[in-house]
Amino acid sequence: MNAKQAGVLGATSLTGECILRQLVQNGWHVNTFSRRAITHSHPQITWRQINATRPANHVSGNDPIHYWLCAAPIWVLPEYFDLLIAYGAQRVVVLSSTSRFTKGISSDPFEKKIVQRLVAGEGEVQAWATRHKIDWIILRPTLIYGYGRDKNISEIAVFIRRFGFFPLFGAAQGLRQPIHVEDVALACCRALDTLNLTNRSYNLSGGEVLSFREMVRRVFEALGLPPRMFTVPLGLFKLALWGLKWLPRYRNWSPAMAERMNQDLMFDSSEAQRDLNITPRRFKLMAADLPCSLKQ
Repeated sequence: MNAKQAGVLGATSLTGECILRQLVQNGWHVNTFSRRAITHSHPQITWRQINATRPANHVSGNDPIHYWLCAAPIWVLPEYFDLLIAYGAQRVVVLSSTSRFTKGISSDPFEKKIVQRLVAGEGEVQAWATRHKIDWIILRPTLIYGYGRDKNISEIAVFIRRFGFFPLFGAAQGLRQPIHVEDVALACCRALDTLNLTNRSYNLSGGEVLSFREMVRRVFEALGLPPRMFTVPLGLFKLALWGLKWLPRYRNWSPAMAERMNQDLMFDSSEAQRDLNITPRRFKLMAADLPCSLKQ
């Protein structure tokens, strides 16, 4: 039996795929669990399809899996508690989000619901792990980007390419700390392997603080386009969003997004950098970080 066995939930997500690559590079054998059949093959990865309603029924009495990473939304993990217990889980690393702190006063009911699920999910994970004497680490990234598949920077890039400009509300000087998905994955893998750290929550942020306006400017730069950013009043922004909602890609955009352009969404991640020995990169979009449809 390979001594370094890990279980991963949410392996088909953007962060999950990066986690898989890093675990394999670090010599782990990875067991991934999915509700749908996966055809990928790798000598260090075992893909397991599980029953959607009774995940724990999948356990077949094979080798235990003591170490787990969850890249799925944290509120999904409770559905798999029995699965982790059946495999003898001893340590679990879970992704949450700093949105639990920044969107609590959002004017968007959908965003408030997400915050409620994040807070409740963290509480359930901590209570369950404590009850079963399982070590837990919760990581809360800021704005994640990378490989053209995120829901943040990539959406801005697609909008710019499609319309040739980007609308801003007010000065758009709210501060941001975007973090690359590979740095998030590295933090997850380090948290899994740093056994002297137990029962801790960490905020994860990128290696640079910049304004929302500057962040958008760099997206233009990555696209090879001159920056065309127009300041619009909130009323006009809302009207534009009403029109965009007819396009599926922008259905979830809301006025709350505009309101946050002037809010500082900053978090101290010095503890995570020290304890997990990570140095997140500065915000610089590479060609690989753009959606495939936008690459030259």
